[in-house]
Amino acid sequence: MNAADILDLARMRGVMIATAESCTGGLIIGRLTDVPGSSRAVDRGFVTYSNAAKIEMLGIRPETLDAYGAVSEEIAAEMASGALKRSQAGIAVAVTGIAGPGGSDHKPEGRVCFGLADAWGIRTKTVDFGAIGRAEVRLATVDHALELLAAALRKD
Repeated sequence: MNAADILDLARMRGVMIATAESCTGGLIIGRLTDVPGSSRAVDRGFVTYSNAAKIEMLGIRPETLDAYGAVSEEIAAEMASGALKRSQAGIAVAVTGIAGPGGSDHKPEGRVCFGLADAWGIRTKTVDFGAIGRAEVRLATVDHALELLAAALRKD
């Protein structure tokens, strides 16, 4: 689903959208705000690349970072929740991952954790896009985040 359709869904639902982005560096909010009139459905985007930014801007708990690391569903959940609480949005999507190059056996290149927060709670998901290249992982992450938003906004 494209960004314009997602914005239409948000407007029909009467909710604003917020994003909390690490590995995408603002590409999700950028895709949404590329659409004319997006200000009627987009509240804000948090680009929290560093752990300090995640803590300061989104209220991520340092103990969660210590226990699970920045690339984890636990952090994605706290990022989405923090974006929802610190905005006027009714739905927030968050992403944190390893775009590459690099990674480890435990957290390979191409792994991205997603969080989605709305009135129905917080959901998380991990997707391993593989070592397809930094730009490709970031673009795949944007597309997947938009699909998550669309699915949540279509919910009854």
